[in-house]
Amino acid sequence: MMATTATPPTSNDVTSIVPKKGARARPLFDPPIVKRAVGDSFLKLNPRLMMKNPVMFVVEVGALMTTILAVRDFAAGAAIAGFTFQITLWLWFTVLFANFAEAMAEGRGKAQADTLRKTKTETTARRVRNGSAEIVAATQLRSGDVVIVQLGETIPGDGDVIEGIASVDESAITGESAPVIRESGGDRSAVTGGTKVLSDWIRVKITSNPGETFLDRMIALVEGAERQKTPNEIALNIVIAGLTLVFLLAVVTLYPFAVYSVAASGSGTAPSVTVLISLLVCLIPTTIGGLLSAIGIAGMDRVMQHNVLAMSGKAVEAAGDVNTLLLDKTGTITLGNRQAVEFIPVGGVGESELADAAQLSSLADETPEGRSIVVLAKQRYNIRGREVAEHEAHFIPFTAQTRMSGVDLDGRRIRKGATDSVVEFVHEHGGTVPTELMDVTDRISRSGGTPLVVADRERALGVVHLKDVVKGGMRERFEQLRAMGIRTIMITGDNPLTAAAIAAEAGTDDFLAQATPKDKMDLIKKEQAGGRLVAMTGDGTNDAPALAQADVGLAMNTGTMAAKEAGNMVDLDSNPTKLIEVVAIGKQLLMTRGALTTFSIANDIAKYFAILPAMFMTTYPVMSKLNIMGLHSPTSAVLAAVIFNALIIIVLIPLALRGVKYRPMNAGALLRRNLLIYGVGGVIAPFPGIWAIDRLLGLLGLA
Repeated sequence: MMATTATPPTSNDVTSIVPKKGARARPLFDPPIVKRAVGDSFLKLNPRLMMKNPVMFVVEVGALMTTILAVRDFAAGAAIAGFTFQITLWLWFTVLFANFAEAMAEGRGKAQADTLRKTKTETTARRVRNGSAEIVAATQLRSGDVVIVQLGETIPGDGDVIEGIASVDESAITGESAPVIRESGGDRSAVTGGTKVLSDWIRVKITSNPGETFLDRMIALVEGAERQKTPNEIALNIVIAGLTLVFLLAVVTLYPFAVYSVAASGSGTAPSVTVLISLLVCLIPTTIGGLLSAIGIAGMDRVMQHNVLAMSGKAVEAAGDVNTLLLDKTGTITLGNRQAVEFIPVGGVGESELADAAQLSSLADETPEGRSIVVLAKQRYNIRGREVAEHEAHFIPFTAQTRMSGVDLDGRRIRKGATDSVVEFVHEHGGTVPTELMDVTDRISRSGGTPLVVADRERALGVVHLKDVVKGGMRERFEQLRAMGIRTIMITGDNPLTAAAIAAEAGTDDFLAQATPKDKMDLIKKEQAGGRLVAMTGDGTNDAPALAQADVGLAMNTGTMAAKEAGNMVDLDSNPTKLIEVVAIGKQLLMTRGALTTFSIANDIAKYFAILPAMFMTTYPVMSKLNIMGLHSPTSAVLAAVIFNALIIIVLIPLALRGVKYRPMNAGALLRRNLLIYGVGGVIAPFPGIWAIDRLLGLLGLA
């Protein structure tokens, strides 16, 4: 069965799916994406699609009406035919520019989805049935199928390793070039479709059906067109739709008022339908209406660029409002395995002698603790593991009864283990224990560590300090969270003494010790009852209920399937502090939406000073005082305002896609900063813009 071979697929390398850290990011205006977006901009003119965006649908209806008027005016040879045509052209541009912004945001996801689909459809599998292997398409695999994956082949679907061990390239998922070991049993058995075997072979039991795999979820995620609107986005859509309706009613009622004013004054002319449509388009919030969808899609894309799989835009948005962050200690804040960090000799013994004895007693110890002792002795004292076979060494394995392990060689009997067990061993050999030994072990225990006493027959040599090592940079990351106004709580099953020590070292704001799954749930519910949004990271099955209850549940990719299914985000790098980036992106998304909404509403002020004097100056000459920009004719004023209204969408597309830069600061300072830049800036910017366009139109003789 194992002799069955197949040519490894050459087109299954999906390393470009997720950007690698350090790799150059895809340009914002990547030519293939721009080309595709241009085409999609026209496809999106479909009224059924446009109706989902009420603001731009009104603009499209207005463009259609002026198109009909332009055809009528040209047919009649009317003098205003050229003006009507130009207004029509720029109204269609306004709609197309808004569609282009959305299509650009979707384009990055569609490019990734195409690559993913290619991977999914071109991967083959060696399925094992009735003792023989057959080559089938990966899309034919079902949950429960067993496949064999050999060197150089792509794993055809999500599953668990049930036999064998192999080095696997998961850069397609995590962006990390370093391969990982996947083997049967334990917490390293899960494999993901689309990753590649770099050595040996593995037998994999498929755990997902077509449409349910990681690749399927990735495809659904990155295709922004299928993205559901978030609650805040829906609320903002309702607001801008309401504003649009208000301005629509105002403009509709303005026409009979204008006709009455002309009749009453006996001078001037009523504004044309084309001018009224222009006024409506310039006054409704077209800027945010055209960019709103692009902002949300781009936020999801930025999360993906940080190797986080978000199941919905709601999760990303909620991250921006998080107040409390719960972190599971083991595997999240700490490495998860106790590591040797210090050799503490007693009774006049040299530290190198203690390290040498501790290493000898650990050469056959395959536990993480034993391996860490060998490594620490090598790093600190350059003591290397020795070949002890010729010394007729006899290694003593650890047992629950003796609570010790060690080695007998060259007449020496070296033991390491629990304090009371090793002390008893020393006494049995006629030795005594220095009083300082108990002081050392007590101090280590109080600090949350684990003491391992080392002895050589009747001599107690000292203590190896084991501790659950806090991951590097955690304190700094928690300080960043604190600056964002986020409170951190460490959750652990350890006793309060150990929990307090690790929480202090890591720099969390609080901790919950001896926590059961119910305790975690109760804590989250308590925080939520106080009006706070809660985020949690975790990787174990016992974390699943809390991940499901949290507003933002970030599961580690290396965690259990239950944890990943319960959360609404999966960190493909399995870096628990990644939530800092996710929170920043969530805040950036909310800030960008707020900033461009402010700008969109503020820049309408200049349009009042352009269009209203143009409409009524002949009837009410006093309104010429409102022409503070000195626009040289009514037609150029209206046309300049419409052109600016269209071009500002294009100008703001990069900001919508990249997002407003977020800096940790208090909410008040952030609000003042954005009001100054996008509120005051939104009021000021259109004046020189409209003035410059008006002058250009005059020079070109277009108005």
